[in-house]
Amino acid sequence: MIRGTALLRQATRAFASWPLAAPRTVSIIGAPQQFGQPRGGVENAPKLLRQAGLAETVANLDWRVNDEGDVDMQTTQDVAGPLRHAAQIGHGSRKLMEACVKAHARGNFVLTLGGDHSVALGTVSAALKARPSTKVLWVDAHADCNSPSTSPSGNAHGMPLAFLLKLVQSSELGTASSAFAWLDDVRLAPQNLAFVGLRDVDAEERKILLRLRERGAFVSTMHDVDRRGIGHVVDTALDHLGDDGPLHCSFDVDSCDPLIAPATGTAVRGGLTYREAHFLCEALAATGRLGSLDVVEVNSALADPVGAKATVDLAAGLVASALGAVIL
Repeated sequence: MIRGTALLRQATRAFASWPLAAPRTVSIIGAPQQFGQPRGGVENAPKLLRQAGLAETVANLDWRVNDEGDVDMQTTQDVAGPLRHAAQIGHGSRKLMEACVKAHARGNFVLTLGGDHSVALGTVSAALKARPSTKVLWVDAHADCNSPSTSPSGNAHGMPLAFLLKLVQSSELGTASSAFAWLDDVRLAPQNLAFVGLRDVDAEERKILLRLRERGAFVSTMHDVDRRGIGHVVDTALDHLGDDGPLHCSFDVDSCDPLIAPATGTAVRGGLTYREAHFLCEALAATGRLGSLDVVEVNSALADPVGAKATVDLAAGLVASALGAVIL
């Protein structure tokens, strides 16, 4: 696989072949999930990203755009238990998965606009169902691999990888387990997962991450970015994932430093810089194998208007970089 500067020069020629069909088309799917975390406002992100001209930006990169609207992720059901809003998360994610699978089946690039990071239950499972050889790059300040029994908060946005990696036992969910039965045939293998940007990991997640590393996952933190540079970390992550299948990137904007992305629910100082975040997305585009992307946790209610606009604009710009926008 080509790396570094040569890889970036390939960006304008990327996306020319499988896993995407011709003419190359982006399916934009809104996932206004808010029940995976306690703060209101994250459900408005799909609307705000559209208002920022995302479709026009994508079209200017020579993609056809099919905006499929928002998935209705709410349900009248709910159950009590260690996972807050379990039925909302389980049933809403199933509906999102079904919408994404349909877009994958048409050979489209699937762009999902969250919502909180629990939406990855639907998006990653869809990518694995439609393209079983999919590898996952998880870009996040947090590992999101707590289960209901290890989570200090009980919030589902910190748990999607635990479900996808089969770390959650049905006994942890109690009567809510039926809401997640559709995940029974979905399994993400640790060796097909790479973390970039970690910097806020609780004690139980640290143990989980060490076990995942032993089982083949690529686990990197901001210390690795500081020490070796974003180019080395991204190259190593992509090398680890190999070149034998499509890529899915799940990008949480809290991976970026709050100086550039203040409008997010769990901001942590010391994140990716503007150029580091864009480099990562440019490198993904240049592989020619990126088949799907989530952008999650933009919450304009948690910053002043200037910070909210900066975060929305950053998210839209990162999508453009992931779809082939380059400096030269």
